[in-house]
Amino acid sequence: MRAIQQLHTGDDFPPTANALDYPNGLLAVGGDLSPRRLIDAYRRGIFPWYEEPQPVLWWTPDPRSVLFPEELHVSRSLRRTLRKNRFRLSVDQHFEAVVRHCAQLRGDGLGTWIGDDMLAAYCDLHHIGHAHSVEVLNESGQLVGGLYGVAIGRAYFGESMFSEETDASKVALVALVDILKRGGFQVIDCQVESDHLNSLGARNISRLDFEALLAQTIDIAHDEGIWRLPDTCGDLL
Repeated sequence: MRAIQQLHTGDDFPPTANALDYPNGLLAVGGDLSPRRLIDAYRRGIFPWYEEPQPVLWWTPDPRSVLFPEELHVSRSLRRTLRKNRFRLSVDQHFEAVVRHCAQLRGDGLGTWIGDDMLAAYCDLHHIGHAHSVEVLNESGQLVGGLYGVAIGRAYFGESMFSEETDASKVALVALVDILKRGGFQVIDCQVESDHLNSLGARNISRLDFEALLAQTIDIAHDEGIWRLPDTCGDLL
């Protein structure tokens, strides 16, 4: 059995080929959540996922769940939701609130993987322009859905989404794809397969193919002016 590398300040990540088969993709433990460390991780297809106060765990699963923007599946029922135009949209106006909603305790009582350190780390990335949120508000102006993630070059690394009204998180994803298409983004990293994301068009590719895709996209700058949306979701159609 391969040993997991312990990271200390300044240490580089080990080669991703060293990741464990079980648990799938566990690569390293320790280190910090500084912007430099996080950006370096994402550029290599590595992300943090752990429950505080445990040490940071770093992952690069194989296969990798991805969504290519042109393959987004918008069902007839979701199109009806968009046409009803009952949701308002915004970008990066409520970033911390979106992360906090995503961090709410799971229904199984096991806690959340988005603790205070993770919240602070992604807010730091947001403040330097690498983390972005899409927000969905109801007719009363309440935040009822959204998502957040990290943008590097022309790859978007999705972190989490939430929904407090039917279809709100799906509307957020449609809105995100609208932004990314305008910016020439090639891929949305969904990390680990789920039935929910598969229903929206996500699929698995190998780790090697994912890393090759990143090598072709993360150094191609995108126009920062793309991070805007129409006021209401009906305009996404």
